[in-house]
Amino acid sequence: MAVWEPTEAHWERSALARFYRRLGCPDLASFRERAAGDPAWFWEEMVRELGLRWTRPPDQTLDLSRGKPWARWFPGAGFNYTTAAIDRWIDEDRGDEPALIWEGEDSRTRALSYAQLHDEVGRAANALRSLGVERGDRVGIFMPLTIECAVATLACGRLGAIFTPIFSGYGAGAVATRLNDSGAKLLITADGFPRRGHPVAMKRVADEAVAQSPNVENVLVVRRSGGELQWNPSTDVWWDTLVPAQSADCPAVETDANDPYMIIYTSGTTGQPKGARHVHSGFPLKAAADQLLCFDVQPDDRVFWYSDIGWMMAPWLIQGTLLRGAAALLYDGAPDWPGPDRVWDIVERHRVSVLGIAPTAIRGLMRQGTDHVRKHDRSSLRALASSGEPWNPDAWLWYFREVGEARCPVINYSGGTEISGGIVGCTTIESLEPCAFSGPVPGMAADVVDADGRPARGQVGELVVRQPWVGMTQGFWRGPTDADQRGETEMARAADERYLETYWSALADTWVHGDWAVIDDAGLWYIQGRSDDTLKVAGKRVGPAEVEGAAMTHPAVAEAAAVGVPHDLKGEDVALFCVVKPGHTPDEALQKEIADAVVAVLGKALRPGMVRFTKELPKTRNAKVMRRVVRALCEGKSELGDLSGLENTSALDCIREALKAA
Repeated sequence: MAVWEPTEAHWERSALARFYRRLGCPDLASFRERAAGDPAWFWEEMVRELGLRWTRPPDQTLDLSRGKPWARWFPGAGFNYTTAAIDRWIDEDRGDEPALIWEGEDSRTRALSYAQLHDEVGRAANALRSLGVERGDRVGIFMPLTIECAVATLACGRLGAIFTPIFSGYGAGAVATRLNDSGAKLLITADGFPRRGHPVAMKRVADEAVAQSPNVENVLVVRRSGGELQWNPSTDVWWDTLVPAQSADCPAVETDANDPYMIIYTSGTTGQPKGARHVHSGFPLKAAADQLLCFDVQPDDRVFWYSDIGWMMAPWLIQGTLLRGAAALLYDGAPDWPGPDRVWDIVERHRVSVLGIAPTAIRGLMRQGTDHVRKHDRSSLRALASSGEPWNPDAWLWYFREVGEARCPVINYSGGTEISGGIVGCTTIESLEPCAFSGPVPGMAADVVDADGRPARGQVGELVVRQPWVGMTQGFWRGPTDADQRGETEMARAADERYLETYWSALADTWVHGDWAVIDDAGLWYIQGRSDDTLKVAGKRVGPAEVEGAAMTHPAVAEAAAVGVPHDLKGEDVALFCVVKPGHTPDEALQKEIADAVVAVLGKALRPGMVRFTKELPKTRNAKVMRRVVRALCEGKSELGDLSGLENTSALDCIREALKAA
């Protein structure tokens, strides 16, 4: 049952409604259908709607001569995304309007107008050039999410260089892996930054990583914390010494629309992390299009998405918001520090209009109660957003009612690093039900299929995309274009094979994303979690999010993680780890009640064989639960896989203690 309906004001404001009406589509459903069936038409029209201008016109919109996996968009076109993200707004007399707003965990703030951003990016680009960075060179960006971080990404684009964003919480080994794989010649980092009131010695981690990365020639250091650090005068350069001394005049380098501008690595769950290869006319266009289509972002908006530069939502926030001519709010701290109301305080003080945050983070903030939310003015909010993993109804409704005052739509949004944004989502002009997606993001030919590739309805299936889209990764780094420049043909071949095996091998001419999903009888979509997280108990397949959501129907459960563990008879059984709300006793009786709650929702066949209590769950910085780590601990494995993205290592001991409990 719908809990939110768009008002007349939503329809009047909607850029999406104006867009599809301009194209002669009678309604959103017909627009989605036509966009899915004719992607070249859709993206040609979207370029017009976004107001983008080529420095050279494309030869065609979509080139499929090498097949769908190697689709190329706007071949022959000249395009540098930074001109559309910065220069355009100055040319349109909007140079004095806000572009970037930053707040640090230590409450320091800074803001740049579009004119100021233009000059900062010009100086930074000239500084990079003085350090030998040229078109096609790779630059690692290992920083907290500050103004300088955003400027650094744009400065690379200005020069035609390629940046690699690196999660600010990584250890030296994970940083070095990305620097070496990308072949970065420069690393941009910070001396340190505060995290939950404690200093993080970022430069020390950077030094250890650079010692393992012989290709890095210089380290450009932003003065963020002012703490002590080791200094190598032969390689290290202070940002605040080099950058301000440069000229602000730096016209964008003429780049091809299909020149790579970013290599962003997916998590290293298995094997080496994969470097998604994104181009000037790819990721930025998809980010901007999705902000228009799903969130109705327009120049009067201030968009705040809680993320880190190493996760795709931070580049998405910076590039997409600037291409829309709005203001992006950057925050480099914890969501509940120094108090549990930090996010709501930021919303009030900076007049945030679009707020994005992961469901897991909301579940954590719910535990702090509603008073922390209600004491802050949230009248500036007009849309709430979420990404990362599935919702449970209680958390979705709390976000909707308490944070959004039951007037703001919750735009559920799911895609991935290789997608450049969303596969499925909601819009501000469709009715909303808790936890659901309205359907594919316009322009995405998404479907849910069974094992034979046939459309599946009312049952769990694989989420797939049947047509290419702008923003689709152009293979993994070390693909043919990259390798020809470096003579690494064998590595290129291996990268191509890995890309095809990962997404295109299961079904012919179809991108298989690796998520389970369901389309119900009403046509609403639900993501059930990653395919490799799926539980199969006595032949019944279920997503962990379903089990976790069922557990959280019990009033004592604040958070939950469900994983599959080997079972002699069932093949696999459900192990459930729960964080209990204050005021409840984690005892055997409560274990039974929680298991009964799961049965009430999912049936006896999926009753958890194990219910354990833990003080915390292992999560990434952007609040995703690392279920594979929980599963590995349950199985007694000594090797837990890649832990570089783990935010709270203390959770590992919490899970171990829970497993010892009776």
